[in-house]
Amino acid sequence: MVNRKEFLKNIAPFNILPETVLDEVSNMMKHKVFKNSETVYTQDETPLNTIDVIVKGAYNAYFYDSNNEIRLEELYAIGDIYGGSSVLLNKHYSIRTVVSKPDTEILSLDKDEFKALCRSYNKFFHHFTIQFGNKMLNDEYAHFVKRNTTFEENFMDADIIFTRKISSITPRLLVTCSIETPISEVAALMSNKQVNCVYIKEGDELTAFVSKDILIKEALASGKKVNTPVMEVAHRDIICIQKDALVYEALLALYPSKQEYILVKDGTESLGYLSRYRLLTEHAQSPLVFIQSVKLSNTILDLKEKWSRVPEMISLMIGRGVHAEIVNRIVTTIADEILLRIIDGVQKEMGPAPAKYCFMVIGSEARQEQTLATDQDNAIIYEDKANEQRELVRKYFLEFADRISTRLNDVGFKFCTGGFMAKNPKWCHSLSHWKRNYDMWINEAAPDTVTKFSTFFDCRFVYGEKDLFDELYNHMNNCIDKTSTKFLMNLVTNALRYEAPLTLFNNIKTFSKDERKVFNIKKAMNPIVDMMRMYSLKNKILVANTGNRMKALLEAGHINEVKYKEMQHAYYYLMGVRLKSQSSEILNEFREATNFIEPKKLTQVEQATLKEIFKFIKDLQWGIKMSFNKQG
Repeated sequence: MVNRKEFLKNIAPFNILPETVLDEVSNMMKHKVFKNSETVYTQDETPLNTIDVIVKGAYNAYFYDSNNEIRLEELYAIGDIYGGSSVLLNKHYSIRTVVSKPDTEILSLDKDEFKALCRSYNKFFHHFTIQFGNKMLNDEYAHFVKRNTTFEENFMDADIIFTRKISSITPRLLVTCSIETPISEVAALMSNKQVNCVYIKEGDELTAFVSKDILIKEALASGKKVNTPVMEVAHRDIICIQKDALVYEALLALYPSKQEYILVKDGTESLGYLSRYRLLTEHAQSPLVFIQSVKLSNTILDLKEKWSRVPEMISLMIGRGVHAEIVNRIVTTIADEILLRIIDGVQKEMGPAPAKYCFMVIGSEARQEQTLATDQDNAIIYEDKANEQRELVRKYFLEFADRISTRLNDVGFKFCTGGFMAKNPKWCHSLSHWKRNYDMWINEAAPDTVTKFSTFFDCRFVYGEKDLFDELYNHMNNCIDKTSTKFLMNLVTNALRYEAPLTLFNNIKTFSKDERKVFNIKKAMNPIVDMMRMYSLKNKILVANTGNRMKALLEAGHINEVKYKEMQHAYYYLMGVRLKSQSSEILNEFREATNFIEPKKLTQVEQATLKEIFKFIKDLQWGIKMSFNKQG
């Protein structure tokens, strides 16, 4: 028998795996010998528990047609792999009948370990999907595969629903007009060109748009004259999406707004527009339809029932290979919708607020990195009022916040153990008070005040008067210019406070929790979150999402392409493991989701990948420490 590891080093896609992972994989593979010719798998009948790598001899694979005639024979020779497409896309049943040649030897890899490799390494996964896609270009092959409905269920759902790009949908015609165009002419344009949206050009730029709904509600209903310039009713908040983006991203961009249309671009060139309805019909069975149903929920019981269905949705998406970043954003969007419904309900109960206000979220929800074990983190900003009104205003908003937090807790979003909630008088203030908070935190630069500034650096507007949020955010931006060396020192200390859970011998470090040996995956991820926040603060990069911070740092030249890809892979792999574990705790173990993971419940590939990632995080922290010491 050949040396397994050396053999696999020359076989795609095993040759892209890290050395330590390849060690694990080669050790876990089983060696099997077929002395005589025998049927190994039968088309659509035999379940595949492994994928097979041919070491010696060959497999002969083929289809049987309706007349039981052999069709499309293919020889799998030394170095070829059989079973990848069957495991990934055919519910683990063999796509074809396979017969071994005499004296054939194989190395087989358990299907769960194989799927773990696919989840962990995109290039490994894409090797099999590209291979399968090329075979599907053969009409006869496609005919045999598509006869099987399980293929349709697996492939269409997994590949198209979650990975379809905007470029696969033809946008509606881009129709433009000038800012002086009368609304009567715009209406005629819509009718003649059969479009529901017209974009307004100023010079070479598209700066506003007007839809059929806007014309009806803001022009006709309000009695505007037919010669009124279109800019009097047009909206300037154009939402754009690049053609290479996912359809999911377009829908998620539209959800926070009430807009129905999104402008499709190729770089700086505008191609046309797509409607929310069109995007939704492309995803009739997707979680985005579920999000729409959350919008229609009116009671706490309804909202609680909706949130209780999220773990199963997460489990499905992670199982289908949906990127953890997309899963995070979908979960966050659902959480946002629930929060909006609750705020609306409380607002109706209590009547008009005595002052303008905005409700913002902080922490993981602000970063759009919501999981199933995330508590509520939020705050309220309200406008400054005269002295005689302050007590009344404050009393209203504390009661308002208390009702919101209580209902969030009833739905399933637990009270924050650290007290970072609007119901806490510390985090429910006037705009001027909030500004003083930021000034104090930046000036004192003590460890606890730096932590508070960092916490509220991750903030996002959700409800109310956005102008209040924008003014505070701009103030925070100005505060960053005043950061002292002491502040930066404590920022670095924060980024180094959590160590990667590795033992001296590079095994996963665990501790005992309820008679289980576990590690805390949230704390394992914190170094990356803290480092990205630290670099973003230092370089005034005002985006909240950790992945987007990485991208912004790359574009600004603060990190290189290699480091960016390594950090993206590390962070979202950990997030995927975290989401998978939490959904399993709820669905399979019937307990609350936590951040504790038992290594023994992970596959060997997952354990090996985690060790590699933890080593990478350790190296990142070491690099920061060395850089900081040099500056010091």
